[in-house]
This record gives sequence, structure tokens and C-alpha cells, in this order.
Amino acid sequence: MDQSDELGEYQYRFEQSYRCFPLSFCEKSHLECGDKIIMPASALEHLAYSVFEFPMLFELLNPDTGRATHCGVQEFVADEGLAFLPNWMMEHMQLREGDLLMVKSVSLEKATYVKLQPHNKDFLELSNPRAVLEKTLRNFFCLTKNDTIMLMHNDKKFYINVLETRPSEAVSIFDTDCEVDFAPSLDYQEPERLVNDMATEELQEKDQTVVEDHKDVVKTCEPFSGVGRRLDGKASMESDSTSDHYSSKLKQLSLGAADDRGKSKATRSNSVRKPGKLILGSDAVPKESKQQSSQKVALKKEDDQKFQPFTGKSYRLTD
Repeated sequence: MDQSDELGEYQYRFEQSYRCFPLSFCEKSHLECGDKIIMPASALEHLAYSVFEFPMLFELLNPDTGRATHCGVQEFVADEGLAFLPNWMMEHMQLREGDLLMVKSVSLEKATYVKLQPHNKDFLELSNPRAVLEKTLRNFFCLTKNDTIMLMHNDKKFYINVLETRPSEAVSIFDTDCEVDFAPSLDYQEPERLVNDMATEELQEKDQTVVEDHKDVVKTCEPFSGVGRRLDGKASMESDSTSDHYSSKLKQLSLGAADDRGKSKATRSNSVRKPGKLILGSDAVPKESKQQSSQKVALKKEDDQKFQPFTGKSYRLTD
């Protein structure tokens, strides 16, 4: 294209400024769910001399904030110098009633991929959100990345963020097949995180309960609190205080058993053979038991001397 062709295209390119107002001002509220605006009749006259593809697409720009989006046109019946927009579009572009709006004609590529993010999880919980989306998006001619659009279903409004569009940041969705992907809603919370948090709290409570129960068991546990008895049925020579002493020492043994597991047998035998400990299977004999055994031997000898198994006279058996 030479310089004259470029100049001619520039001359026939549509670009105008209007004062914007909501659609409710022209009693066209039924167009709220969509991206179509209403322009004055003079815009159609200018567009008649420009080259455009159907549907006619426009770029809207707020010169004060730099916010921009893209839209189509529904009718050319607005008053001269005015343009009527959906409320969600004015909110997104930070426009107020009567603010200046720049309108410029554009040509957009067909969409191949769109990623959307609902504000509320209620939209994803619909029986068939993809079918609802396909039906409601018929009121849109184009989508722009980072826009927040509004869909209407069963008299309920759903706001959706446009996270990504391909092959460009602004695409046409009129009469085209494209892949649509959903991102988790803004109020979505991962269920796994909730389950893990609840499981962690339950484990902490159980651990605390086990520790408290263990403390109570240690306090109330008495490994050996009985009274010693001899095997022959006679009364024990030891006093009750000695038995209590044995019991306290056995408590210390039970609490310190885990610390003594790594010691050698010789060390364990020396540690066991302390005053007040029970010695099972040992060669050592207490002094009192030796005295008792010597007394028993003396009594046995006296009994042997007194005992005479045969004291009668002897007789011979003769014929």
C-alpha cells in the first residue's frame, strides 16, 4: 500500500468523541447484558464512507484514566454528541454520567482461546455453566483482556473477569469457535487445605490428650506397693518402712528403665545391686539369712541327737 492509500484509509477511519450515559437514559436497559452501545445517526454517516467488516467493532477509551475496552454497536438512534453504554462497561472504564468518551473503529482477530474467572462460585455450581456461557455470550461481539463483564441468568447477575484471550489481547467472538477455560472463582477455597487444617487441629488435640493422660498415669502408677512374704509362710523379718523403701526405689527403676537400655550387663548388675533393691538369682546372701540358716542347722543337730528311731531289744528267730 503506497502513501496515498494509507492517507485515504486514515481519512475514512472513524474516530469521534461523545458524552457517555447509561442505557437506562434511553430506555434500553434490556441491552445491559452485552457489549453493544448506542451511537448517534451522524456516526452511521461517517461509517458509510469507511471500510469495515461486519459486525462493526469499536475501541472505547477514557482519556482521563486511560481505561480501554472494545464493543459493538446496536443502533444509531442516540442524540447528537451522546453515546449510551451498559452500566458494567462504564464501571469498568471508571466513567461517570456525562464524561468524555473516545470511540474509534477497529478490526479484531477471531478468538481461539478465552480464559474466564467468575467472581462468585455460584456460577460454576450451575447445572451447565458452559451452556449458560455460550447462550449469554451471544450478546457480545468481542472480549478484551482484563475486562470484567456481566452475564445475566435467571434474573441473577454474574460478574466474570477475562483473564486471557488469544491470539491477541482483544478478540472477536462473533460467529467463531474458540476454547473456553474457567479459572477458580475469586471466593473459592481449596477443600484439601480445609481438610488438612482440620486434621492438624485434631492431631494436636489428640497429642495434648495423650500427654495429659501419660502424666496422670505416671503420677498414679505404683510398680510395687505390696508387702513382702516369705515362701515358708512365716512373717517377714523386714519392717514396713523397708517395704516402702523398696517400693520407692522400684518407681525410680521403672521411670529410668529407658535410660538404662544402652548400658552393658556389668553396669546393669552393679546398678541393680544397690541397697534396697531386689536381687533375683544372685549368689549374694544377706547376713540375716546366713544367721537363720546356721540356727536351723544347730536345731537340726539337736533334733538328730534326741531322735532315736529304734530303741527296743533284738531277738533271734530260732527253730
